[in-house]
Parts: sequence; structure tokens; C-alpha cells
Amino acid sequence: MADDMAIGVLDHLTDVDAAAIQQLLPQLSSSAVFDSARIEAIIQHPAADLLVARLSGDIVGMATLVKFPLPTGLRGHVDDVVVDEAHRGQGIARKLLDTITQLASAHQLRTLDLSSRPSRAAAIRLYESVGFERRDSLLMRFTPPQS
Repeated sequence: MADDMAIGVLDHLTDVDAAAIQQLLPQLSSSAVFDSARIEAIIQHPAADLLVARLSGDIVGMATLVKFPLPTGLRGHVDDVVVDEAHRGQGIARKLLDTITQLASAHQLRTLDLSSRPSRAAAIRLYESVGFERRDSLLMRFTPPQS
């Protein structure tokens, strides 16, 4: 892992950071569309933390932690974990996840969940190595019609 790598919660969006996030999104999802207003909304939302990994000051990875209260306790979910293709295999995703699990503990979350496609074997091994456990559950999704 590079000595000049830093993980932190993004607290404002510069043009350079926006361009880096825009480059990461297609590596995360082919259908993702960059929207700087959405990124700003995430940054400003009290229940969301957009973590970024920086090498020499440049964003090369990101992950989102969302915290929410439920009748069963304060819960969390990890979404949109991505590291730039040119920087994969350097421990950046592990450092992002380690930071997120530390934040989950600091926020006293009862649980922290994430989901992954079964075909992403390397990612699943990484998630398990930082403490996530497989659950016997079925992920279901409803997509409201877009107007």
C-alpha cells in the first residue's frame, strides 16, 4: 500500500474531485450517471458518509456508508465501493472497508450490511476478511417507474 494514501470522509466537492468521481462511476456500474448535485446531497446528508481514498491527493476509490434508525436499532449499509482499475490490488478497498467498519463502531451501529453479486468472488473474500459474514437471505429490489 502506498505511503501517501489517505482515507477520509468527503466534506466538500471540488471540480477535481467531481471529475475523479465521474471517472469512477462507470467502473462501478455501466448504468450509473454522474450528477454533481447528487454527490453534494450525499456530502450534506447527516445519514451518509462518502469516503474517498486519495493517492497523492487524487481520489482513486470511494465507498458510501449510510446510517439509519430502525425499530430494531441503528443500522448501516455500505454501497458503491469502487477503486480505480489502475490502482486495484494495492489494498485500497481494504483500507476503505476498514475505515467504514471503524466508523460503524464509532457510531454504535447494531449491524452493518453490504451486498455483492455471487460472481464477485475476490470482492466477497475481501469483505469476509474484514469481518463481514455471509447471511442466508435473499436480496430483493423494487425499482419504481422513472418519469
